[in-house]
Amino acid sequence: MALFDVSLDDLRRRTSIKWRRFEPDVLPMFVAEMDVKLAAPVAARLQRAIADGDTGYPELPVYQEAFASFAEWMWGWAPDPAADMCLAGDVMSGMRELLLATTEPGDAVVINPAIYPPFRLICDSTARPLLQVPMRDDGRLDLEGLEEAFSGARGPKPTAYLLCSPHNPHGTIHTRDELAAVARMAATHRVTVISDEIHAPLVGSAHVPFVTLPGAQRSFVVTSASKSWNLAGLKAGLLIAGSEVRETLRALPGHVHESVSHLGVMSHAVALNDARDWLQELTLEIQQNKVHFAAELARQVPALSYTPSEGTYLAWLDCSPLGLESPARRFHEVGRVRMGFGTDYDPSATQHVRVNLGTSRELITEGVRRMAVSL
Repeated sequence: MALFDVSLDDLRRRTSIKWRRFEPDVLPMFVAEMDVKLAAPVAARLQRAIADGDTGYPELPVYQEAFASFAEWMWGWAPDPAADMCLAGDVMSGMRELLLATTEPGDAVVINPAIYPPFRLICDSTARPLLQVPMRDDGRLDLEGLEEAFSGARGPKPTAYLLCSPHNPHGTIHTRDELAAVARMAATHRVTVISDEIHAPLVGSAHVPFVTLPGAQRSFVVTSASKSWNLAGLKAGLLIAGSEVRETLRALPGHVHESVSHLGVMSHAVALNDARDWLQELTLEIQQNKVHFAAELARQVPALSYTPSEGTYLAWLDCSPLGLESPARRFHEVGRVRMGFGTDYDPSATQHVRVNLGTSRELITEGVRRMAVSL
């Protein structure tokens, strides 16, 4: 039975953002929660913890050790659980803390719109002005634009770069050559790279952890098992330092490490250690869902086309052929299917929607049917 084979009745009993933010007749395909069955080893570990009353504070480095084991298995990367890693409440709070630790108020920070909205929020909330280098039309990094930005040719010289790898919402898996070029430029211009790699387990060996690249010894990775195993409600993130900036982790304030939950730590560790087969099945189903989405668009909304992306379970869909002022609003208000508004990711992306394909093929078909009805 497919991992995404969860009935709509079962899904509507869930009380998280995806199934409670909008009216009951709206089909939610916006926020990055998956409509998936929890991996059995994770469920068993949580049930045992509840039965044992094991709900106190985390102490053992099981999450760090599990990630190190997973990283070596998946990418041939062996970070040191004690020296290279520390806990954080989640990826975005960890990225914010690293930005505070490595930059000063007023320092410019580079991002690549369209981009996951919290990237902007953490810069705004820390008084770090944005320097934007948009993704190219083909969804790849603009390396020439990054070189100009890092050197100060596009405005104030930045001190940090918030990289999204794999990219959200484009779904791009950056190549080793692309990332190596970024690492060289960052080292040359003394720009600290903080790489959000939360979607990396979903793309397997195609992903290149940024801190493993030559010249990336002063960079950081922020990650979590939450996105790949659908554990957002069990918060637990990891910060991983390049070999020359380990002291930055040790100098972080105590609240960074203490914001992680015990159940989050144990569930993420079990996922990384014992639910690898589940992850491989999930990634196969996600790729099948992308192909299905493209086929349903061709059948029901032939004005639109979608080429399945390599990474994430999110589709970045250009709806400009429809000639609507706001496709996302039309789909929601008329079709009763809610997708991510492109303007949340880039104010200029008025014609794009971000579609969550981490669901059953039946619901993908229904979502596209509602798009067609709205037209």
